[in-house]
Amino acid sequence: MSQVPNPFNAFGAQPQPLQYESGADTITVPAFFNTVYAWMATGLALTAVIAYVVSNNPSLMHTLFQSGIIWLLFIAQIGLVIAISAAVKKISSGVATVMFLVYAALNGLTLSVIFLAYTQASIAGAFFVTAGTFAAMSVYGFVTKRDLTALGSMMFMALIGLIIASVVNIFWANSSLDWIITYAGVLIFVGLTAYDTQKLKYIAMQTGHDREMSNRMAVNGALVLYLDFINLFLMILRIMGKRR
Repeated sequence: MSQVPNPFNAFGAQPQPLQYESGADTITVPAFFNTVYAWMATGLALTAVIAYVVSNNPSLMHTLFQSGIIWLLFIAQIGLVIAISAAVKKISSGVATVMFLVYAALNGLTLSVIFLAYTQASIAGAFFVTAGTFAAMSVYGFVTKRDLTALGSMMFMALIGLIIASVVNIFWANSSLDWIITYAGVLIFVGLTAYDTQKLKYIAMQTGHDREMSNRMAVNGALVLYLDFINLFLMILRIMGKRR
């Protein structure tokens, strides 16, 4: 199941047509994406390090997964995503950055279990496949002249269905449905990666005249692409990962 809703649609609103008034020059947009990808990479690195360290601490793992604390962490993560998305135009870029890094750290705690469930070699393999797929779709979303709004709307509705199906399958425990959810998840987050990248490109154009707003939106964009990457990684890991 996906970790959380896409922050661009955190309140259930479907993607709107990608219209913009450019306030950016040819330097501003690349600078915006450099910031987005830098913070996204920082978040992924923080998640990976914390997940690995925690997985090697049996007492901490026991505390997290046997005491029910893990559910509080899930709630906190969802709350942080909604808070960052809702307040991105009000809070400073520094506060948004701290909230994003806290989210990435909490995600590291919850994802620590994958180091116990899968071999390190298969985790590394899934990561590189995810990185390649993500990079290809992000580049496509950046360079394509096609408006991906329709794709974004379709992927968003499919994501809602995926979440509902995942919740149902927690109780039904149907292995066939489980695999359908996994492969559908790969397609959904591949599509969202392209759409979200294109939307970030237009946001960079809109906010090019406002440095502080551009920085805030870059942090929010890092969160969006971070979530696309993490969810795509988890789906690919389930497909190709070798269990211990």
